Amino acid sequence: MEKKENIIESAQKLFSRFGFLKTTVDEIAKAARMGKASIYHYFKSKEDIFREVVEKERQILSGKTREAIERENTPQDKIKAFIVTRMECLSELANIYDALKNEYLEHYAFIEKARAANFREEIETVKAILQDGVNDGVFEIYDIELTSFAIITALKGLEYPWTIEIPSHEIEKNIDKLLDILFNGIVKR
Repeated sequence: MEKKENIIESAQKLFSRFGFLKTTVDEIAKAARMGKASIYHYFKSKEDIFREVVEKERQILSGKTREAIERENTPQDKIKAFIVTRMECLSELANIYDALKNEYLEHYAFIEKARAANFREEIETVKAILQDGVNDGVFEIYDIELTSFAIITALKGLEYPWTIEIPSHEIEKNIDKLLDILFNGIVKR
């Protein structure tokens, strides 16, 4: 397992730097200080290695967002912690971000499964926070499933412009503005 983890870690760095298409098994073997045949002892293909890397990063993302949520007390703070941590992690975890966003990877069945699992998990996470907020009398939501879907879909739409066009120190300010709209609406009272 130590050798397999070494391959995954080496591949993770290479995929992050050069992308899936430009990284070769030869380069992964060299970075892992192993022979190419040894790589094929643990993995059938470059796609199998990438699948493991993406799953590892998906678990990291899930764990970090869960930890951030658990540190907070109010539903509002939990939503903010989820969004901030998610955005920070996606910019750090280049491979899962690549897998979740880039169309050239769509023909790989494992990518579609990873995308669907990630989307469902994020909706369930937000849904649980919103339900807690409703139960505590903090939120008044008529359709928690649809609201969760809308929040996650909006975040996915903001990922690229926020990670590419906006400096990281500005992202939290933007999240605060977005949450103000979510919590307070746009209707004049």
